[in-house]
Amino acid sequence: MSLSLVLIAIALALLSSALSLGAGREVRIVRLVATPLIGLSGLLACTAGLGILATGNSLETVLPLGLPWLPWHVRLDALSGFFLILLGLVTAAVGLYGSSYIRDLEHGRDSIAALGVFTGLFLAGMELVLIAADAFVFMVAWELMSLASYFLVAFHHEHAANRRAAFLYLLIAHLGGLAILLSFGVLAAFGAGFGFESMRAAPLSSTWASVVFILAFIGFGAKAGLVPLHAWLPQAHPVAPSHISALLSAVMLKVAVYGFIRVVLDLMGEVQWQWGVAMLVVGGASALVGVLFALVQTDLKRLLAYSSVENLGVIFIALGLAVLFLSTGHPLHGALALGAGLYHALNHALFKGLLFLGAGAILHSAHERDLEQMGGLLRRMPWTGSLFLVGSLSISALPPFNGFVSEWLIFQSALQSWQIDSGVLRSLIPIAAAVLALTGALVAATFVKVYGVAFLGQARSRHVRRAREVTPAMQISQGILAALCILLGVLPTAMIELIDQVSAQVLHLGLLQTSAGGWLWLTPISPDAASYSAPLTLVLLVSLMAGIVWWLRHRIPRRIRRCDPWDCGFAPPSPRMQYSATGFAQPVRRVFAFFFDSEEARLDPLEPAPRYRLRLDEPSWRLFYRPLAQATYTAARWIVRLQSGNLRIYLGWTLGTLLILLWIVS
Repeated sequence: MSLSLVLIAIALALLSSALSLGAGREVRIVRLVATPLIGLSGLLACTAGLGILATGNSLETVLPLGLPWLPWHVRLDALSGFFLILLGLVTAAVGLYGSSYIRDLEHGRDSIAALGVFTGLFLAGMELVLIAADAFVFMVAWELMSLASYFLVAFHHEHAANRRAAFLYLLIAHLGGLAILLSFGVLAAFGAGFGFESMRAAPLSSTWASVVFILAFIGFGAKAGLVPLHAWLPQAHPVAPSHISALLSAVMLKVAVYGFIRVVLDLMGEVQWQWGVAMLVVGGASALVGVLFALVQTDLKRLLAYSSVENLGVIFIALGLAVLFLSTGHPLHGALALGAGLYHALNHALFKGLLFLGAGAILHSAHERDLEQMGGLLRRMPWTGSLFLVGSLSISALPPFNGFVSEWLIFQSALQSWQIDSGVLRSLIPIAAAVLALTGALVAATFVKVYGVAFLGQARSRHVRRAREVTPAMQISQGILAALCILLGVLPTAMIELIDQVSAQVLHLGLLQTSAGGWLWLTPISPDAASYSAPLTLVLLVSLMAGIVWWLRHRIPRRIRRCDPWDCGFAPPSPRMQYSATGFAQPVRRVFAFFFDSEEARLDPLEPAPRYRLRLDEPSWRLFYRPLAQATYTAARWIVRLQSGNLRIYLGWTLGTLLILLWIVS
């Protein structure tokens, strides 16, 4: 039944795409029919995932599609079921949100029909990736997801910057897809088949297993936005429509995490400690670089995109811990780290989806993405401001919200490093944990800046002063994700028990102690080692706040004279006196200056009120991308010399190639 629900969900996504294609000038069909079908598809996918996790079964079937000798094998198990829940929750909210969001786009120059077509194909591709049971189906669905998302990123194609961002995304996506294809090729060669069951039985040597890991790490890491293959993400995610940005950041990046777990932990089985070290290093670098560049951004959607780089780094830190513990003979702690990483993936999907929808509400109402032009939005958009605050607290990992639970579990996993025999590994894990702690502090500073500059104080521009609250549908969709952020933070044990099914399937081992104390206590190792009660924490915080309010009401006199405070004779406060987003981040930018390629200059020295221009670039462009591009151009110039136009030279090259191939074969 659950597998049938997923297939129906895919059919609804394709139906949404077909209806959009046939809409023609009746663009209301996209808003009123096609987009709600996207939300319904997400609900069915979520229901199927919950059903398969609740039963712990695996369902498999063969579809009458594909090549005559290679039909499509699909399978729904605990791992794919968990990620279907993640996908479905966010997609359901996006389907409700998108129906109102695209109303303003109907009268623009961009094609709403194209938006509906590629959104449906994008969702169908992601759902099909999650249930693929052979490499052929997986790669077809992966390319469908990548190509459809390229057109969504390029939706506002009239801007040259958007076209460049879409091209960069497509380039890295196809390079990553090629690496994934090669990893499947190695597994298929040793397993004598393209089916995942054949690949699980492949007798890989340690060398070939490392080759598969490297290819999978590059391929899925490029799609997940890990450093240094992350440059596409902060350029592509901000330029897409906001509800599409939510799907890209909250869901598509997790599909890459799913693919990595499927290949490395499920298909390959045995892991090596060197892989865990590589994952810790790359994950830690991604987390730190992502949050530092998020902190200095003034474009709200670009800031959220860099924050996704940081959170994917956190997820891969947890997966790296899992690989290290599994490879050194500590499966229980490996299961804990895997569960923590999966829980953080779900949490990130929820609060990042909420934050992108909130940013879209601001863009929809105030027509602004620049933090330097915002201010005072909480007074004009109280519901959006309150829900955005929930997302900000969740992503900052403050109790009792969901982000705290998953990061606390990752720290609890890292604290078990003393059980590893190798001194080098024992010292590496605390360093990764310290990077994670530093990252958490910088994330909190980032979203203090975002919320303070955007929602508090005075408006800095006229169009922001005219902002009004968005439609009820857009508020409800944000409210759903905000409620889930609170629910998974206050009652985490139920979801941890469902995640336990994934560990049981992939690692053949569950987290037996996690919910040993019942729904009230979370005990990842044992009740004696560490425990956390989110409900009691919530009760304590509510009681503390109620006590403060009671004390203030009884200490402050009932008769209060309200007047303007004494301003020492200065001019009345103005928006220019407020902290700017750039000024707020300046101290941290100075401390971590070696992470940035920066250029700062005063625009006009004669102006009484000085104005400055600040340009920040990533060193990865100077150290990685530009040298690679230059090497590509150089190689292309050499290859062009082969096209001399002389037939005898062409025949000579053909003869030489033939002789080399005959020598290799013989």
